[in-house]
Amino acid sequence: QVQLVESGGGLVPPGGSLRLSCVASGFSFRNYRMNWYRQAPGKERERVARISQFGSTVTYAESVKGRFTISRDNAKNTVYLQMNSLKPEDTAVYYCNADSLGPPYWGQGTQVTVSS
Repeated sequence: QVQLVESGGGLVPPGGSLRLSCVASGFSFRNYRMNWYRQAPGKERERVARISQFGSTVTYAESVKGRFTISRDNAKNTVYLQMNSLKPEDTAVYYCNADSLGPPYWGQGTQVTVSS
């Protein structure tokens, strides 16, 4: 069955870094555009980064530009989110998402907390 499994979240002080990973299985990973979303308490889910099927095109939310980097390794069925210069407002549950022409797939999420 389809699975997206995120890892790498945790507690980090402001200015710190984390690297999230999402391992995919059960579908043809290289055919899917991959996204990272996040949802903070009381807020709507927002997309923070997107990468095209072979990584040639990436886009970011304005709030994370210059601090976050999305990448993928199609040989490992894995997408990454490198997060630097983290701020308290980056605190959220981060979700991996795969989208194509059909219904999207979602991971279970990983908590990122930025606090001193």
